[in-house]
Parts: sequence; structure tokens; C-alpha cells
Amino acid sequence: MPDTPAHSFSAQDCLVALMIAVSASDEDMRTSELVKIQAAVQLLPIFSDYDPDRITHVTQVVFDLLEQEDGLDALFGLMREGLPERLYETAYALACDVAAADGTLGETELRLLEEVRYELALDRLHAAAIERGARARHLT
Repeated sequence: MPDTPAHSFSAQDCLVALMIAVSASDEDMRTSELVKIQAAVQLLPIFSDYDPDRITHVTQVVFDLLEQEDGLDALFGLMREGLPERLYETAYALACDVAAADGTLGETELRLLEEVRYELALDRLHAAAIERGARARHLT
């Protein structure tokens, strides 16, 4: 991957990067989405030893990648390198929660979630259950 950063992401960095990418996918990072990301990092056990100051760095890497023509592929490459398979469903659940946080799912968010499902090779029934849970948690 010639245009990717020379470093690798930790599993937690990958989760944060995916949440940022979902939030940025519609080119409108809403406050509710950013709050959802911050809350996940502060509250979930997977982030218990994560340095929240890394969010700024990870966000910049994601923005840099998304500006490139093959940036999404590069981001998925970083995820394949840094995210263990046991966290694939966690990654998808976090992505769905961020996408649902503002109460609307736009076309670009839905398309990105579809690509994430494909890249992580998630079982369709498992993905549907995760999506339904996110929808239930974010109903008003």
C-alpha cells in the first residue's frame, strides 16, 4: 500500500478509525456522532488501556486517507493488519452505533456499512442483529 502511513494501528486505533470514517462518510460529522465515539472510548472495556489522546492522530490519518483516491481501501488494509478477527463484530457494532447516533442513515453511511460488512466478512444474520440492536438503542 504505497499511500498508507508507515506505521500500523492498534486494534483500538482501528475501532476508532472505523467510527471516524463512518461519521465522516456523509461529509458532516455531527455532534451526536462525535459524542458517541467519545463515550465508546471512555466506557467500553476494549478501550480500558487506550490513550484517548490518540483519537486526534487517528482522526487525521483517516481524513488523510479519505482524501486519496484509494483511501478507503488503504483504511481497510490498516484494519486487516491491526484488527483481530475476534473484534470484527465489535467493530461493526461500533460503526452502526455511530451511524445511528444522529437518528438518520444517509446513502453514504449505508454504503460504507455495506463495505465494512463485506471487508470483515460478517455473516449476514449477525450483521442484521447488530444493525437491529443499534436501531433499537437510538430510537427516540
